[in-house]
Amino acid sequence: FDRLPAKAEGKVPAPVWSLSRDSSGMMVRFKTNSPSIHAKYKLMKSTVGMPHMPATGVSGLDLYARDDQGKWKWVQVTKPTGQNVEQKIISGLAPGEREYAAYLPLYNGIESLEIGVEKGAMFEGLKPRSEKPVVFYGTSITHGACASRPGMVHTSILGRRLDRPVINLGFSGNGKMDASVGELLIELDPAVYVIDCLPNMNAALVSERTVPLVKQLRAAKPKTPIVLVEDRRFSNDWITPEKHQFHTDNHAALSKAYEELKAAGVTGLHYIKGDALYGTDSEGSTDASHANDLGFMRQSDIFEPVLRDALEGR
Repeated sequence: FDRLPAKAEGKVPAPVWSLSRDSSGMMVRFKTNSPSIHAKYKLMKSTVGMPHMPATGVSGLDLYARDDQGKWKWVQVTKPTGQNVEQKIISGLAPGEREYAAYLPLYNGIESLEIGVEKGAMFEGLKPRSEKPVVFYGTSITHGACASRPGMVHTSILGRRLDRPVINLGFSGNGKMDASVGELLIELDPAVYVIDCLPNMNAALVSERTVPLVKQLRAAKPKTPIVLVEDRRFSNDWITPEKHQFHTDNHAALSKAYEELKAAGVTGLHYIKGDALYGTDSEGSTDASHANDLGFMRQSDIFEPVLRDALEGR
C-alpha cells in the first residue's frame, strides 16, 4: 500500500519517502450483496488521530457505493481507536448487489486489510480501472489534511466526479517540486498532471523550480496536460498582512513562470488561481492553513472544470 516504489528510498528526500508509506488516495473496489460489511486492518502507526484531524480521517476506512443511477454516495467510515482495527462498518443495507469503494487512511499506512461480508453473500474484488489516472503532486493539503474522512479530500471528490482513478502524491510539508520526484512522475502514464506545491514553497523556490519541473515532465510526456495551481490563501490572511503578502508573492512567481513557459512554446498547460480555493468567507479551513470538508468541496468545484477541459483537450 505504499505510494512510491521501493527504489525511491534514498533517491527522494527522506521525509518524502517516509510520508509515501501513508495510503492517502488509495481506493479498493468490490461488489457484494451482503447486508453488512466489515473491515479488519492493521495500521502501520499507533497514533490514529492528530490534534487538528480526527481518527476517522487519519486512520479511517471510508466506504462509498454506487446508487441505482451509478452515482457514488457515502455509506459509512470506521472509527479507529488503536492500531488493530476490526469493526462492522455498517449493517442493515438495502437488498441488492452493488459496487463499493473503500478509501484507505490518509495519514497512516496499512500493513494488511480484509473486507468481510456475511456468510453466503457474494463477493467480487474488482480489477483496476483502465482509464488513465489524474496524478496530483502536492503538499499536506493534497495529502488530506484536515479532511474528516478519506473520501472528503478534493482528490477523492474529483475522482468520484470524473469517475477516474487518482494517484495522490501529496507529501505533508514536503511537496517542493523536487526533480527526484519528477523522475518518478515521468514513469507514470497519467491523463493529467496536477502540480500543487506552492503551500510548501516561497516565491524564490517557485521561481527556481517551476520551469525545470514542467520542462522535465514535458520532455518525457509531450502531450500530457499539466495543471499548475496557486497556493490557497490562509483563511485568516485578511487579518495577517505578512501571510497575505506571502501568498501574493507566490502567486506572482507562479504566474510569471507560467507565462515564461508559454512564451517558450510549451503547450498543454492549465492554470488554477488560489485566491478563492477555500472560498472567500474565511470558513474553509480547520487551522487557517489546512482545508476542512467545506474547503475541500470548494477546491473541487474550482478544480473540476479545469480538469475537464484538460481531459477533453481544450
